[in-house]
Amino acid sequence: MSNKPEVPINCFFQGCYNPAFEAEIVKGKDKCYRYNQLSPNDREEQKKILCELLGHMGKEVIFTPPFWCDYGYNISVGDYFYSNHNLVITDGAKVTFGDHVFIAPNCCFTTAEHAIDPEMRKAGIEIAKPITIGNNVWIGASSTILAGVTIGDNSVIGAGSVVTKSIPANVVAVGVPCRVQREITEKDKYSYPVYNPEENK
Repeated sequence: MSNKPEVPINCFFQGCYNPAFEAEIVKGKDKCYRYNQLSPNDREEQKKILCELLGHMGKEVIFTPPFWCDYGYNISVGDYFYSNHNLVITDGAKVTFGDHVFIAPNCCFTTAEHAIDPEMRKAGIEIAKPITIGNNVWIGASSTILAGVTIGDNSVIGAGSVVTKSIPANVVAVGVPCRVQREITEKDKYSYPVYNPEENK
């Protein structure tokens, strides 16, 4: 949103001790707190707060509370987005979700990286790298998506994964660290017992 300050992307900053950034985080946390106090079924009030909080929001967007982020306006969400309980997004850089993204409970997307060197880390030096999630992606329960990662269209991330590197489109990937297991193929349409693609033409 043009009326809000841009947090630096892909550059070092004094994230821990910078009053300007801390003030913006306070605003974001206040909005998250208001959101999380609502009834989980109060879609109208949820939508109002999300419109204030997020940088872009498509149609039919659901964040099941509780939901926490830092700035909010660095998050862009496409159409038909659904996240289950306990989604955390640390959005020091852009976090972009495509259309038809499903996120299971207890997932974390973190753009922040702290320095390995203890003196740098103690000084508050951080870097933020953007995260990009494509269309039709499903993120399994308790997965963590780390800074700088892109996940391609149609891919599935298995539960409990830690995604440290980008994942291509049209694959199933799982593990710590997350690795591609196989491609998604036409056979997957017939492997799900309650779905018959012939009946849905």
